[in-house]
Amino acid sequence: MPSAFLPADFDRSRPLALIAGQGVYPALTAQAARQAGVSLKLIAFEGETLPELVSSFPESDRRVINVGQVGKSLKALKDFKAGYALMAGQITPRRLFHGLHPDLKAAQILLTLKRRNAETIFGAIAREIEALGVAIVDARSFLDGELATPGCMTGGTFPIDREYLDHGIAIARECARLDIGQACAVRHGTVLAVEAFEGTDEMIRRAGGFKTDDTLIVKTVKARQDFRFDVPCFGRKTLETMRDVQIRAAALEAGRVIILEKPSVLSLAKEWGISLLGFSQ
Repeated sequence: MPSAFLPADFDRSRPLALIAGQGVYPALTAQAARQAGVSLKLIAFEGETLPELVSSFPESDRRVINVGQVGKSLKALKDFKAGYALMAGQITPRRLFHGLHPDLKAAQILLTLKRRNAETIFGAIAREIEALGVAIVDARSFLDGELATPGCMTGGTFPIDREYLDHGIAIARECARLDIGQACAVRHGTVLAVEAFEGTDEMIRRAGGFKTDDTLIVKTVKARQDFRFDVPCFGRKTLETMRDVQIRAAALEAGRVIILEKPSVLSLAKEWGISLLGFSQ
């Protein structure tokens, strides 16, 4: 089995459609899936998906659509005769609410939603995909080695006292439970900032406006996280943001947070004096 997160009966000869949002996350998934011998197709989004990822697929194996064209996505899955779908990479959050030009299928979905956020929108789209007989696989699939692992991943002793670490984890989990966000910044038992619609990097920049020695970033997931379309990630951009505001410690939930380009990120963290800890439930 190429990944512990795939269903036990996963058939790599059946096409898997990668529904690719922003950044390197979908590209890493595509690379690992290809190495595993999976029959891979691509559904990309104009202005979101990396052009180099799109160009790595033959024209017959890819579709490029606008955000909001759910009907075209469903048609592409049918055309590909996809057995599986994997959603990887974020769509710019504001595009889910401003400048969105939904097709008929998307408009029908939006009308059924009492709450409109990334989780409810993608959850409704997932139901439409599964109605076609296409199984949506865990978005951690193929990236088992990129996940945070227990302990101080950058070596040495983690610089934050256990009492303050536990406080940060508790705050992050409560924010996740309330569907506010999946990260927070704390210092000596005080909450400096919580992640919301703006994302982790902007939260870190806000926290950087306060005294940053002993500040801790915590990233976690909901107790009942839907890993089909919502996997928290930590990558080089977030590490650079921490460096820029002089925050030197982050705790990431082990087995649940993906560290994109993990070897490179851990190496840079060591070089920049940033400690990364993996914590378990």
